[in-house]
Amino acid sequence: MGLEKNCCPRRRWGKTELSIPVIPFGTQGFGGHFGPVDDEEAVALMRRAVDLGVNHFDCARCYGDSLRKLGRAIKEGVIARREIIISGRVCCHSAAAWGGYGEGRPDYSATRVLADAEDQLAILGIEKFDVLFLHDPPEIEPTLEAGGALEGLEQVRQQGAVDFIGYGMNPHDFHLAHIASGRTDALLCFSDYNLLRQSATDAILPAAAAADLGVLNGWSIMRGWLTGVPVERFIPRDKWGEDQHRAEAMRLWCSEQGIDMLALTLQFCLREERIHGNPIGSLNIEQLEKNVAAAMAVVSDETIAAFVAAGL
Repeated sequence: MGLEKNCCPRRRWGKTELSIPVIPFGTQGFGGHFGPVDDEEAVALMRRAVDLGVNHFDCARCYGDSLRKLGRAIKEGVIARREIIISGRVCCHSAAAWGGYGEGRPDYSATRVLADAEDQLAILGIEKFDVLFLHDPPEIEPTLEAGGALEGLEQVRQQGAVDFIGYGMNPHDFHLAHIASGRTDALLCFSDYNLLRQSATDAILPAAAAADLGVLNGWSIMRGWLTGVPVERFIPRDKWGEDQHRAEAMRLWCSEQGIDMLALTLQFCLREERIHGNPIGSLNIEQLEKNVAAAMAVVSDETIAAFVAAGL
């Protein structure tokens, strides 16, 4: 793939047997939700990511206009389809168009999943996804029923438009239900394995490991709170809850100890080998390169132990 000598570490993504970077690229980073990124900047950012070994792009319709930008990079030949791994999402947030954010009960039908996958493939200009997730369904049972959304993913796979399927969501009982079905290959959980909390270790990670499912861990950096940047740059102090206060206390502790918080954050997550990838949405090349450097950093056992002992 023409990668640089010092590029992002990789892991086997469970039974998919795909080799993915430990920090896949969350495409919401250039989707416009966290700051403006024009097409030229986004395409250059994607090319740099691939060169650094961050060649897994995790995308969704609800990530701004990132699908179109990724499609442009592919269609213009800036990145080749063979160079990259693409995991996509069929959003199930509400009854809004294509399951986006809004009101009403989502359409959990297999028919809708097939139409959505076909449309997204056209936007991207590719023939198939590597992995396709059901994204944030408010209910799990309808997705598992005959004619439901999971059956739709299976039909997409039967048509040759995806290799592997799974769920991307937060509720632990939802994850345990799809793992128990024996019908999925991968999952994405979020906000439950990072410096603030590690509740994914209670049930999700053991069950996923027993089934050899590929695991992505969203929000490893909690949308920037755990990077060493003051939390108030992301959320006004008067709107802070317990998580924000704890994240700021961690930042101050790292500063006092002379510790790179971003490196501590990522290396803490990477020590959990049942997690294969921690998607991060870089806004620009500078952020991307810092993330890759942190993924390659060495953080001692003593540093991790001191952080845990601090009881933050």
